[in-house]
Formats: sequence, structure tokens, C-alpha cells
Amino acid sequence: MKKIISISLSPNTEKDDVSLASSLLLRPWKWRKGRELERMFRNFFGFSNSFSFNSGRSSLIAILKAMEIGKGDEVIVQAFTCNAAVNPIIYTGAKPVFADIDETLNISVEEIMAKISSKTKAVMVQHTFGYPAEVEEIKKLCLQNNIYLIEDCAHSLGAKFKNSYCGSFGDASFFSFGRDKIISSVYGGMVVVNNEVLVEKVSDFQKVLDYPSLFWTVQQLLHPVLMNKIILPFYDSKFGRGLLALLLNLNVLSKAVTRKENKGILPSYFPKRMPDALAVLAMHQLKKVNKFNEHRRELAGLYEKEFVKKKVNIIFKEEKNREAVFLKYPVLVVNPLKVIAEARKKGIYLNDGWNGSPVVPPLTSLESVCYAVSSCPKAEEAAKRIVCLPTHINISRSDAKKVVDCF
Repeated sequence: MKKIISISLSPNTEKDDVSLASSLLLRPWKWRKGRELERMFRNFFGFSNSFSFNSGRSSLIAILKAMEIGKGDEVIVQAFTCNAAVNPIIYTGAKPVFADIDETLNISVEEIMAKISSKTKAVMVQHTFGYPAEVEEIKKLCLQNNIYLIEDCAHSLGAKFKNSYCGSFGDASFFSFGRDKIISSVYGGMVVVNNEVLVEKVSDFQKVLDYPSLFWTVQQLLHPVLMNKIILPFYDSKFGRGLLALLLNLNVLSKAVTRKENKGILPSYFPKRMPDALAVLAMHQLKKVNKFNEHRRELAGLYEKEFVKKKVNIIFKEEKNREAVFLKYPVLVVNPLKVIAEARKKGIYLNDGWNGSPVVPPLTSLESVCYAVSSCPKAEEAAKRIVCLPTHINISRSDAKKVVDCF
């Protein structure tokens, strides 16, 4: 069986994670760990509180509800983002207002200033691919205008800006434990609240939520088992790819983003609490987060060195004030689809959905998520030219060099 190199297919799972998921499927009495994950999370990063949910989407909804954001309100978000970060805003009845990006693929401070209006209730800062945004400047701007700052840390677990963890600057912050994030429990999320006024409100919102169905939880536990045992070994053949498509269509495995979400509609399993079974998976991976992030930094250094030689346009560079975690390593090329196609011929799968649209996945209806075409030209240009490279724990240095050779 030929090893494939992929950026997004069950990237974080090691053998011990697969064994744990298999064990949990057979021993449901070991699922009672939800509150323990919250304690472990806040102790690990030094946060004063933490509230677990079944996804980053649910976590963001909890924050928006606590901030009493709803109909008639606006939330400034960056273009070049995922609809999973936008749809919760629409869910509350508020309107996402898109701001363009700077050269780091993060929201531009100047663009935020231009988009603030009397209806603006919050600014949401996404630390894109684990590279911290200019969060201090944005925090000052929010304080001056008496609006909330939300940190989207879905990509940036463990990243630091000026020696402080991403997630410690906003009035509230949320993290994701999705299948392709820094740590993975297939689905899962966490809220951290730094504004004391909001703590009880987030807690109260969490308490009234139900847990997802047992079927939904089993779906997620099956993901690392089926992906690693059956699908990935054969993915470089029509059989493997066809099997994955079949299991997704039969709803045996869950989709990372549903068709409804591409139209601005959240599925019924958001917002929900974090199932204890997935909390066990997240706790197991949290113990490995420093190892994961050091590995990502090592590969990012390799990519940077190689691409400087090749004169490929790199985006992320080491900076004194930023300690990035490099969820992915993006580069800009003239024809990304050609690079992706050439890589696929060599068993390297680089199509992670982060290209072709200022709001990904590419099939997202821009009208449904309130994005006006041509409103954020830098984000649209980046989406046309970007290729993201894998940095996760299952990519070795030799694998990374094979990726570089595709250029």
C-alpha cells in the first residue's frame, strides 16, 4: 500500500488516537470526561475559565448570545475565512461585515477602522492558519469604539502574540478541535471568557443546551477508525476515494461542512454541548499539543528555507512578536490548480478547500453569507493564488521535501 501525503484527511490522528476511539466505541462507560476537559484546558494555558461545546460554531454562538448580539447588529469579520466562522453570526440574526486582509492573511486594522459603524457590536479576529494577527492594535480600536473583541482561535491553539497566548486578548475567544485543527476530536470546541460580565452568561447558555444525539457522537468516533484502518490505506485508488464518498453520502461519517452551511444555514446539531466521548479524545490530544506544534514549526522552517531558494512567494515569516503554530503553510503561486493537479499525480493531496473563494469552501454561496464580490480585493486575490501545504504530525521531513518538489 502506497503512503499518501494529504493536508486534510484525518491529519492529526496517531495510532494511540485510533486505538482510543476504537476503545470508546466498545466501552461507553468511559465517556464521562466533559468537565475534566475544561479543567485541563484552562490549567494547560492559564486561562481563568473554559466552557466546552461540540464545535467551534457552537462556541461562537455561545459568545454571540452572551454579548446579546442579534437582529440589527453587525459583526466585522475578515474575508478569506470559512463559512463556519460566518454562519453563527447569521444564525443570531446579526449581519457579518467583511473587512479585507493584510499581507499575513489576517484582518487589516485599517479595514476595520473603515468598516466600523453605529451598528457594529463586535470585531472578530481570526489568527489565520495559526499566525497571530495584530490583536493588540485591534483591541485598542475596540476599546476606543466601545465594541467587543472576539478572538477566533480555531487555527491557533498554542500560538502567542508578545508572549501571551492567542485567546487571552479578546473579551471572549473560541477554539476548535475539528478534524483538521491543531488538536482533533473530529468535532469539538471551547470558549474562554476574559470579560467578567460575560462569564455567567456563557455558563448559563451552556447549561440549557442538550448534548448531540448518540448517533452523532458515534459518527465522530468512527471517523478516526474508518479513515485510518480502511480509507487512507487505499485512498490513492478509486476504491479508497469512492469508499469515503459512499460513507459520507450514507451518513456513516459526518461531513466537515454540509451543503446547508454553504447556503448560510447551520445544521440542527449546532449549538450543542461537548459529548463526553469526544472530550476524552480531545484530552488525549491536548497532552500532545506541544509536540504537534513543535513539529509544525520545524516543517514551516523547512518550507521557508526551500521556497526562498525557489523564489516562491511565501507569506509567513518569523517575527519577534509572533510565535506561530502553522496549522498550514500557505504560499502564493500563479496557478494553484496546476500545482494541486501535479501533486496529486504523485500521491500528494493538497486540495484542502482553502482556495477559489474569499469565503470557503469554494461552493459557499457568497450572497447567502452577505459577502459582496470585489469588496475585499486582497482576500479575493489571495484565494485565487493560494496553495496550503501540510504541517501535521503525519508529515515527515522527507514528505515535506516531496511536497516542495511539486513546485
